[in-house]
Amino acid sequence: QVQLLESGGGLVQAGGSLRLSCAASGGTFSRYDMGWFRQAPGKEREIVAAINWGGGRTHYANSVTGRFTISRDNAKNTVYLQMNSLEPEDTAVYYCAARRDGANFDYWGQGTQVTVSS
Repeated sequence: QVQLLESGGGLVQAGGSLRLSCAASGGTFSRYDMGWFRQAPGKEREIVAAINWGGGRTHYANSVTGRFTISRDNAKNTVYLQMNSLEPEDTAVYYCAARRDGANFDYWGQGTQVTVSS
């Protein structure tokens, strides 16, 4: 069973950038599709970006397309989320998640707070 640990959140001004990292342990990382989700106060959790096990396919929410980039390094058991041109609406707790074989995202990290000030 894979364990996930996010890092890289913080406070940034609008227009700034952050890079989130998610380190995996306890499983064969290269077998898992990975995703980044976020949840803002009073809102439902939403998917931000996803990447398949090999890194060849990615998916982005419309709201972040062109601003965020998901990537992974299977040698380092880590997935990244590069966030550019941040907006106050991006403020949320960001979670890393993993799934195998097309199942649901069943493995989750504890989350990292991203706050974008206007």
